[in-house]
Amino acid sequence: MARFEIPQGWTAQAYRFALDPTPAQVRALASHAGAARFAHNHMLALVKAVMDQRAAERSYGLTEAELTPVLGWSLPALRKVWNQRKDWCAPWWGENSKEAYNTGLDGLARGLDAWSSSRCGRRAGRPVGFPRFKTARAPRSVRFSTGVIRIEGDRRHVSLPRLGAVRTHESTRKLARRIEAGTARILSATVRCDSAGRWYCALQTLVEAKARPAHAPRSQYPVVGVDVGVKADSLLVVATAGGVEVARIPAPKSLSAAQSRLRALQRRAARQHGPYDLATKTKQMPSKRWRATAARIGRTHAHAAAVRRDVLHKATTALAQQHEVVVVETLNAAGMRAAGGAHKRGLNRALADAALAEIRTMLSYKSRWYGCHLVEADRYFPSSKTCTACGRRKPNLTLADRVFDCDHCGMHIDRDLGAAINLARLGVPTHIGEQSPAGSGPVPGRGATQETEPAPAGDAVGEEASTPHHYQVDQTGTASPQGEAA
Repeated sequence: MARFEIPQGWTAQAYRFALDPTPAQVRALASHAGAARFAHNHMLALVKAVMDQRAAERSYGLTEAELTPVLGWSLPALRKVWNQRKDWCAPWWGENSKEAYNTGLDGLARGLDAWSSSRCGRRAGRPVGFPRFKTARAPRSVRFSTGVIRIEGDRRHVSLPRLGAVRTHESTRKLARRIEAGTARILSATVRCDSAGRWYCALQTLVEAKARPAHAPRSQYPVVGVDVGVKADSLLVVATAGGVEVARIPAPKSLSAAQSRLRALQRRAARQHGPYDLATKTKQMPSKRWRATAARIGRTHAHAAAVRRDVLHKATTALAQQHEVVVVETLNAAGMRAAGGAHKRGLNRALADAALAEIRTMLSYKSRWYGCHLVEADRYFPSSKTCTACGRRKPNLTLADRVFDCDHCGMHIDRDLGAAINLARLGVPTHIGEQSPAGSGPVPGRGATQETEPAPAGDAVGEEASTPHHYQVDQTGTASPQGEAA
């Protein structure tokens, strides 16, 4: 079946609203999420049983034609088998929308496809494991793609299949105005419950003529580099190729600020009657006080995530609206926290609290919205270890060194500012039209060698992170041919 393609001139965007459901609607939402989990677990057990049965039959010497028939892993195949079994395995299936069961089956189909592709080498990245059974504590969500999905006229309710009109905390006027004008169309709705127990509805829409707002100011620096970090005073350091520091955004450190409260709540939960008895190593019914404490822990984590998300959204929106070219690093955020043991626990927590990978993700779609070019530097580009004056590399620079002192020319500069300057110089060719536009991955011909290779000597290393010789950069970060600069 052909994949859905976004029409020319339109773009995909999601509108997320916090819900204020009635107690009956909360029970209905929980029932839909539980139905999705049940369908996922039931069909996963059947898939594993068929695989084990076929493996046992092969060990008996049976031919392929004599084996148990293969169970298809695609969504239509899983849905067909589910429809044949739901009357006896889930006689209550009629209480929920069919979209609830389709949500669980779709997640299982995607997980099986990811595992198969990773196992056969068709999927890049880290190896993907076989799908697991979802527990009752797993995130609860359900996706509606058919039926009545609309914004009500009072702009305070969202209508969903089998649930009716659910009240929202904030007004839905931003999306309602676009729908009334014919410049937006709702495709699907995903309802999800966060760790604090709050239900949210994300409406996936197609929006026409998404562009930079007229009231958004334009910066005098068209090309900037963005260096990310975990220090409290420099989550984002924005600078131009000419060495001007445009902005320095501090890290919210919301998780660190909540550590004392989390520590007290988790100790309280450990003293209470929880769902697991360590003495007998058996499951038990948790007490009401443990449930209340667990809910408070969830609300604390949700508040920390909301503060972090708010800071990142405001910073990335300003970058995409004010500048023409933004250069960012391609960091392996998951690999940075993969090893280290107990002595690296504090750094891993700081990396998770900064959410470094979210910054590039937000910039990737906001740059398309507002007409900004996003340039992604090569993963091994030594932005922090390259001198901004002579271009020499300093391979023995550690994380504890916050100031870059060049051993060759004596340059003394803040480490994060120097990295942002080197990144901005990668975007100068994009601004003058010599390189491919953003969104196409790393800049061709401008990436650095891996740090495991010996650093080249002489002026060659300077050209990797600087403007080509036939261009000069002024203080605004704009490159122009020699002899034409102001």
